[in-house]
Amino acid sequence: MGQGGEPRRVQAYDGELGAAVARAQEGDEAAFAVAYRLVQPGLLGYLRGLVGEDAEDVASDAWLEIARDLGRFKGDGAGFRGWTATIARHRALDHLRRQRVRPRSAALEQDMLDLPGTHSTHDQALESLSTEYALELVRGLPRDQAEAVLLRVVVGLDGPAAARVLGKRPGAVRTAAYRGLKRLAHQLGAERVTDEGPRTLGEST
Repeated sequence: MGQGGEPRRVQAYDGELGAAVARAQEGDEAAFAVAYRLVQPGLLGYLRGLVGEDAEDVASDAWLEIARDLGRFKGDGAGFRGWTATIARHRALDHLRRQRVRPRSAALEQDMLDLPGTHSTHDQALESLSTEYALELVRGLPRDQAEAVLLRVVVGLDGPAAARVLGKRPGAVRTAAYRGLKRLAHQLGAERVTDEGPRTLGEST
């Protein structure tokens, strides 16, 4: 399942996705199905990180809204992924409010970040993020870190696009993603540390 974890690979589909969205906006149902097939895996991974086992239900709600408002969307394939992630995020936050579920407290976050010694490479953390286990670990991160990691790695958004979804500055999202990946790398137990954090995240200039 290596495909879900690499933004560059996700972005390779953006030309096909943009074309499908344009056709879907003209009423082509088969093209909408293509867009769904390209976007849904990353979107579902993002939602699993936010709402766990309720991700399928929240995704269904999000796609109803996406289909309803498709005519209002303006942009390319990458823009569509950002737009759908924004809608999915709103549905997920609504769901959490209804369920009164609080994100897991991560009181040990700073201790984990400050631990001396062995940390894993970010690359190994990224490669493992498509697994259910890794998504469960992501859910244990502080909310800002979890969402930054999910949007950058699972959905495949670049820094500015992830920042737009979250309503934050790109620098804040980049820092949150770096910290989240650093902690995940430690938890996933790889062997060497690299300090090339922001570059590893594929930040666009």
